[in-house]
Amino acid sequence: MNKALIAIDKSRSFRVYLAITTTMVEDARQIHQASPLAAAALGRVLTGAGIMGLQLKNKEDKLTIQFKGEGPAGEILVTANGAGSVKGYISNPDVELPLREDGKLNVGGAIGVGTLTVIKDLGMREPYVGKIDLVTGEIADDLTAYFFLSEQQSTSVALGVRINTDGSTLSAGGMMIQMLPDGDQEAVDALELLLDKMTPISSLVEEEVKRSNGKTEEAIMTGLLQTIFADLPEKFAVETLEFRELKWDCDCSAERLEKVLISIGPGDLKEIIEEDGQAELVCQFCEKKYHFDKEHLEQLLKESLGIGG
Repeated sequence: MNKALIAIDKSRSFRVYLAITTTMVEDARQIHQASPLAAAALGRVLTGAGIMGLQLKNKEDKLTIQFKGEGPAGEILVTANGAGSVKGYISNPDVELPLREDGKLNVGGAIGVGTLTVIKDLGMREPYVGKIDLVTGEIADDLTAYFFLSEQQSTSVALGVRINTDGSTLSAGGMMIQMLPDGDQEAVDALELLLDKMTPISSLVEEEVKRSNGKTEEAIMTGLLQTIFADLPEKFAVETLEFRELKWDCDCSAERLEKVLISIGPGDLKEIIEEDGQAELVCQFCEKKYHFDKEHLEQLLKESLGIGG
């Protein structure tokens, strides 16, 4: 399932963004034929980006998250928008490493030392760009640091992906808690206690779905929210504001890739026509192939030269 909710506590001290993204992560895993480690890494970034997309004011607003490290995973790049559409890729979907000492997938080792860049296109003249050095490469820690360093926002991020023995996605989800201006300091202390003993989010998702017994997705999300925040003092009890959809959605098209071919310039385009007589481009996000025959390329060459017809 793919579902998200936005909630707030009674004292208006903090806001919660909670998501179950199992279907979206499994879609990405299948598209990229990702190893368990690659699926976990990409899945965490997809989930984080999807939740951050819910924080955008307008549906057409977009953000891009890039994890670029020196580890064997290479680059992970994900884009999301305010409408809940998410897509992404990992440079090395075959990456494999030994498990960590605690038996978990070594996402931090796969990414390694590097940088996290967040680009927000909010319809302004210039996009907002924030960049930090990676803290651990484990994704959630790095996004927590990004919010604090680049947006001066006190935010706690939890992300998780569990993989089945057959390599498929068992469960995936994420949560962001953001403190609001003039929030109660007691809420901060209570949340720190709660988060210190919190079960991994992917395990909580798995357990909640298992005991759903035919409940609606909204009821499952509500149950997950209540489970996570059950031990908070009553004055910080959380209440749902709205439910939102999150989904894998690649908006690539032949028209977009035509622009890519035109952008390489008349010289290079002419060389492709003369030497190959055709071109095949593959969308890095969804792996869909687009074939351009000689006649099509010649028409694009005319466009690049400003020749009509």
